[in-house]
Amino acid sequence: MFGGRKIMQSSLKKSLYLGLAALSFASVAAVSTTASAKSYATAGAYTTLTTDATKRNVQATGTNALYTKPGTVKGAKVVASKATMATLASSKKSANYFRAYGVKTTNRGSVYYRVVTMDGKYRGYIYGGTSDTAFAGGIKSAETTTTATNPTRTTGYYLKDVSKNTLWTAPHYTQYKASKVSLYGAKTTDTFKVDQAATKTAEGSLYYHVTDNNNASISGWIYAGKGYVANATSQDLGGLSLTMSDAAATNDNSVKVVYRDATSKTQVGTATWITNASGTKAGAAVDAAATNAAGTKLADFVTNSLPTGYTTSGTVTTASATYGNTVYVDVTAAATSKVQLVADNVDNSADTTVASTLAKGAKLSTSDLSATLSAAGIKALTGTKGATIGDNLATISSAFGTAEITGAKTYYASNGDAYHYEFTYEPTNFNNDNRLATYGDTLTASFSAVLTKGAPTNTSSDSSWIA
Repeated sequence: MFGGRKIMQSSLKKSLYLGLAALSFASVAAVSTTASAKSYATAGAYTTLTTDATKRNVQATGTNALYTKPGTVKGAKVVASKATMATLASSKKSANYFRAYGVKTTNRGSVYYRVVTMDGKYRGYIYGGTSDTAFAGGIKSAETTTTATNPTRTTGYYLKDVSKNTLWTAPHYTQYKASKVSLYGAKTTDTFKVDQAATKTAEGSLYYHVTDNNNASISGWIYAGKGYVANATSQDLGGLSLTMSDAAATNDNSVKVVYRDATSKTQVGTATWITNASGTKAGAAVDAAATNAAGTKLADFVTNSLPTGYTTSGTVTTASATYGNTVYVDVTAAATSKVQLVADNVDNSADTTVASTLAKGAKLSTSDLSATLSAAGIKALTGTKGATIGDNLATISSAFGTAEITGAKTYYASNGDAYHYEFTYEPTNFNNDNRLATYGDTLTASFSAVLTKGAPTNTSSDSSWIA
């Protein structure tokens, strides 16, 4: 009986040993299986892309991250996360386009392109689909510029400032390593012609491709602002100008203008006039007929360059000006008066069912009127702050004229008929209403208003000096 118990204990021990051994073997097998399941792809040889570089501009799609190696290869590290690539994909900056310049294909058939942003900030491999001849996956082809219409004027442009307004081999960041063009040999007197125009697709900014008429080797792209606008009184041309730029200021060719407050004598602004004449020397008198590159005489330049918000306190004289010295000009704070238009003697008898009619004393804005009122009185509206406008009231009044002005708004009667107002200026009221006005006050001009059948035929006024 006791012998049997020993046999049972021995058998139990053997069973426990065998069970533990089997468990240990299973654990080891499980670990081995897990380790072998983590396998990596291998990448083939690196190939440099040789197709036209300008056709290899791409942008991120935001679906894949950028890696130091093809993303499924052992040791690949993230350069730019998927979230970062999504931000670059939606960017409105040309610097965030990429240039693809190399490729590797893994043993699983995945293609990874080697890419770099136009500003060089991000560089690495990104999944590009399964073909090494078409971009897919994390990148897609990009047109970094869009062809624009050439300006109607293609000749007679100057570089606004040779030292600052550089030409580029391509609009900045629209091609990888776009570089500045050497302006060595370019003169301020050189004119340029425009032969191409393009906008940067991301930003929408306009560039012109220009060539120096005196040296065809000086050619490149330059920011062109809003571009040339025919018949415009002023032009926004970025780094270009329709007038010759000034040379660099020296003691031999320039006069400094200092504007001082007439009362405190403190400086409130400066300007520098540079002659376009050659051979002038410091200390020599400035010829009254001498002009700068823009064709402006010194006396006119002084008046045209007044600090914002100031006017001259007397007659400006430059008769004693000499090169290399300073002209002091006393100025006083200026103020501009605007004119508030009001409806007076309103006649709504044409149809009493018209809704939202004008009432006597109602304020009118330029959107109520169809005509652009004469600008003859604009200069008379600006003067020394607090000074009485006085005799200039007549000049301002004449800017309105005596003709009827068609209203620009449509009013409807209950039966659906359209009406508008005809406004007539009342000059006799103007002087009385504004006899005590000073510069900076808002003047009042009254107009009789007569409701007239029919819709207005003209658009609203754009007189910026009308309140």
